[in-house]
Amino acid sequence: MRKLLAYPLTCIYFLFFGLSLLIFHPIQWFCFNVFGYNVHKKSVDALQFCLMRCINLLGSRHSFYNNYPLDTSNPVIIVANHQSMSDIPPLLWYFRKHHVKFVSKKELGKGIPSVSYNLRVGGSVLIDRKNARKALIAIRKFADYIETNKRAAVIFPEGTRSRDGKPKPFHTKGLETLINNIPSAVIVPVTINNSWKNLEYGKFPMGIGHHLTFTAHKPVRKSDFETQEQLLQHIETTIKNSIKN
Repeated sequence: MRKLLAYPLTCIYFLFFGLSLLIFHPIQWFCFNVFGYNVHKKSVDALQFCLMRCINLLGSRHSFYNNYPLDTSNPVIIVANHQSMSDIPPLLWYFRKHHVKFVSKKELGKGIPSVSYNLRVGGSVLIDRKNARKALIAIRKFADYIETNKRAAVIFPEGTRSRDGKPKPFHTKGLETLINNIPSAVIVPVTINNSWKNLEYGKFPMGIGHHLTFTAHKPVRKSDFETQEQLLQHIETTIKNSIKN
C-alpha cells in the first residue's frame, strides 16, 4: 500500500521539482549577470528552500541539529557522508550564511537546469575524478577562494552516494588538500541519515514518509590534533558513528 501511494506522490514531486529548476534557471542567470554575486546567492537560497518543500510533497521532512553555532569570521569545511542528491539543498539552506560551495564531479556542470549553472558560476569547483592530478590542482585553487572569501566548502569523502545508508570508505586526498590549503578553517563533521530512503524503490517511485536528519557535530581545527591522520580519523569516526541504518 505504501509503495502504491508513492506513485502519485512521486509524479507530483517530479512536477514541482522540475518546475522549480526550470523557473529558477533564468532567475539565477538574470540575478548573476545583472546584479552580481550577492543577489544571485539569494536566488540560490530561495531555490534550495523550494526544493526542500518539494520533499515535503512526498510526506517526508527535514530536521537540522546543530548545538555548535558558527560565526562567519572564519572559512568552514563541511565534511559529510553522502546518501542521495537530497543531501544538497538542506546543506545549502541550513549553512546559507556561510555561502556554501561544493566539490563536485564535472559531469554535474552541464545538463541540469539551475544546478549546473550555480555550480559553474557560484564559486563551486568541478573536478574530473578520472584525473587525480588536475582534480587536486582545481581543489587547491578552490581552497584559496574559500580561504580568501571566508566561505564554506562541502566535501563528501565517500565520493559516491551510499545506496543503502551504509557508509563507504572515505577517500581523503581531496579533504586533505582542503585542510592544508585553508589553514584558518573550522571543520564541521555532518552526519546525514535517511536521505537514501528517498530512493528505496529506485528512481521511480520515490520513497515516502521519511524523516531526513542532518546533525552538525562539534567543530574542530587542524591545530586540535597532533597529526593530520588523527584529525582525519576523528572526522570519519564522528560522522560514521552517528549513521543509523
